[in-house]
Amino acid sequence: MTDTTSLPAVSREWHLASRPVGWPKPEDFAFVETEIPQPGEGQVLVRNKYLSVDPYMRGRMSDAKSYIAPFELGKVMQGGAVGEVVASDAEGLAVGDHVLHFLGWREYAVVSAKNAVKVDPEAAPLSTYLGVLGMTGLTAYAGLLRTASFKKGDTVFVSGAAGAVGGQVGQIARLKGAARVIGSAGSDEKVRLLVDEYGFDAAFNYKDGPVSEQLRAAAPDGIDVYFDNVGGDHLEAAIGSLNEGGRIVVCGMISVYNNTEAAPGPRNLSRLIATRGRIEGFLVGDHYDLQPEFVREVAPWVASGQLKYRETVVEGIENNLEAFLGVLRGDNTGKMIVKV
Repeated sequence: MTDTTSLPAVSREWHLASRPVGWPKPEDFAFVETEIPQPGEGQVLVRNKYLSVDPYMRGRMSDAKSYIAPFELGKVMQGGAVGEVVASDAEGLAVGDHVLHFLGWREYAVVSAKNAVKVDPEAAPLSTYLGVLGMTGLTAYAGLLRTASFKKGDTVFVSGAAGAVGGQVGQIARLKGAARVIGSAGSDEKVRLLVDEYGFDAAFNYKDGPVSEQLRAAAPDGIDVYFDNVGGDHLEAAIGSLNEGGRIVVCGMISVYNNTEAAPGPRNLSRLIATRGRIEGFLVGDHYDLQPEFVREVAPWVASGQLKYRETVVEGIENNLEAFLGVLRGDNTGKMIVKV
């Protein structure tokens, strides 16, 4: 056991105080101080350096039955985090090592060694293990290549394309030989990023007019793959432009996460009959077997600059909630990260 007497007496963390109805409000959360716990056998104490905030966390704030357990009221929330081991009672992890784990929304975390993944800060910046080389990157890789069955020559449409997942989907498609890559985003600045930096063939601001019309203009010959991060009018537009044998992969539907009433479904689902198209949802947790292959293929693209990424970094754990709300508003370009 390592001496921890030099550490602060308390750790700051975010608790869920009440379950939000509609858009989350500050009073639904509590920012509290707790005593720093000591690691037991097989555990390490981690000083978190970077925390992840992601759209799926909104679903965990509800107690509705879902694929993952809801956050508990009055308890600290969870999320991806990367940090430095400051005390260890576990073989294979020493003080000074850096690890990726899932106990975010707090400054210090006691993590079981079996749930900590050692990462190398020399190989890539620590924050990338939460984004381009982490869960969001694997989400893009698995969703496009496995679930959507992408093949060379496909025309690919990505919604939320300037986000952490969407931006990577489009670039992987381009690097894998897509005939055309189209993205939608919520600002002219993000549209320019997609075309000028990420190499998309076309992009549009969904606020400028009906998505269906803008998509038809950007993809006059239709689309073969739609990677859905938004839902709503984007999904309906994609069905309207789907080619024969087209595939739609549903990763997220951020446009409806804060709705208090059920959103209407696409009005043109019957088109799937004529196109023999399919819609399939997926969860990245079902595809962790691809992680080694994903890192082997994507890490060199990142290192060489062939695959570019952006991060929106918010300073200070006290701003963790505001960073999360910013993701729901679409404030971020690329991965939203909190630097503790």
